[in-house]
Amino acid sequence: MTIEPGARADGVRQTNLSAVLGLVHAAGPRSRSALTQATGLNRSTIAALVGELAERGLVVETDPVGIARVGRPSPVVAASRDVVAYAVNPEIDAVTVGVVGLDGVVRTRIRHETDGIPTARGAAAVAASVIDELRAASPGVVEVGVGLAVPGLVRADGGLVRLAPHLGWVDEPFAELVADAAGLPASAANDASAAALAEGRFGAGRGVDDLVFLNGGASGVGGGVLVGGAPLVGAGGYAGELGHTLVNSVGRLCHCGATGCLETEVGQAELLAVTGLDRSQVDELAAALVASTPGSEARVEVQRQVDFLAIALRNVVNVFDPSLIVLGGFLASLLAAEPERLLAGVTAQALPGSADDLRIVPAELGADRLTIGAAELAFARLLADPAGTRLP
Repeated sequence: MTIEPGARADGVRQTNLSAVLGLVHAAGPRSRSALTQATGLNRSTIAALVGELAERGLVVETDPVGIARVGRPSPVVAASRDVVAYAVNPEIDAVTVGVVGLDGVVRTRIRHETDGIPTARGAAAVAASVIDELRAASPGVVEVGVGLAVPGLVRADGGLVRLAPHLGWVDEPFAELVADAAGLPASAANDASAAALAEGRFGAGRGVDDLVFLNGGASGVGGGVLVGGAPLVGAGGYAGELGHTLVNSVGRLCHCGATGCLETEVGQAELLAVTGLDRSQVDELAAALVASTPGSEARVEVQRQVDFLAIALRNVVNVFDPSLIVLGGFLASLLAAEPERLLAGVTAQALPGSADDLRIVPAELGADRLTIGAAELAFARLLADPAGTRLP
C-alpha cells in the first residue's frame, strides 16, 4: 500500500483504516503480523488501526489456535459477522432477500415468490417486509444498508433502474423506494456486475485484478468487468452488457432491437429442451450436457452454442485483455461439456498476446453470488471510510 506524499493526516488514517478493513473483509481473518506484511505499515500503526476498528465494532480479535511457540502470538483479526448488509434481487417471479456479514458470509437468504412479475414499488414493499422478518430474527446486529442486484440497466449513481426489460421496469427509482420502505440507505447495480464483484473478491477470481464474468440464466446473458480489481461501470453505469455482443450478423432479432446478440444465439431453454430437463432441474444441466454423446441432438446444440460463445469471448479478450474469464449459470454448463473446444475457439480467434495466458473457469459461489455481490454495494461506503461512516 502506498500513501501519496503530502497527504493530510486524516486522509492517511482513512486510507489505512480502509486498507486494513478491506483486507480482513475480502481475504478473511489475518494476524496482525500478516497485516503488517501486507500493508507495509509498522506494527504499532497496525495495532492502533486494529484497535480503532475493534472499538467501532467492525473487527474482532482472537488468539490464534494451534500455534505453540515462544512469546506472545500475534492476535488474529477478523471482520465482524454482526455488522450486516441486506441484499435484494428482484426476479420475474420472486424477490430474494439475504443477510451478509462484513466477513463476507451469507447468514441467511429468503426467496419470496410473487404472483406474477413484481412492480418496482411492489418489489420494494416485499423487500422491506422480509428485511423486517430478518431483523426480528437477528436482534443486535448492526445494519449498514441494502444492496440491490437488478436484472437491467442501472444508472451509475446506484439509484435509477433505467431499463429492466424482463421486469418491465423503465426509469424506476428502485433504490429510493427500498430506502424509504426499509428505513436504510440503499444502492443498486446490474445483477451481473454485482456478481462479477462477488466472484472477484470471494470466488473464482480471488486474487485476480482483471477479469470478465458472464452469467447465463433463464432471462438471458449478463456480464461484468473488473479492471484493476474495481468494477468497470462506464459513463452512465451501463458497461458490461456482454449479452448484447454481436455474434451472428444473420442471426435472430433480439428484444433490444439488434440482430444476432449473444443471448439470442445461446440460451438455457434450448439446452433444457434437448436434454429433456425442465427449469426446476437446471442444477442437473451440466451433468446432462457432459454425458451427451457425440452426434446426439444435445451435443450438436452444445457445440453450436459453444462456437457462438467463443466469438463473444474473443471480443472480450481483444477489448479487455483479462487474465481470467469466469462463467456462471448455463454458460458454466457449456464450459463443462466442451472446455477444450471453447478455449481453442477463443484463443484461435483472439489477437496474439491477449489470449496467451488466458484461463476460462466456472464460477464458484453458486446461489450466494448475487447475495454477496448485492451486499458489497451496501458495504462499499463503510469499506472506503470506516471512521467516517455513521452506523446505527
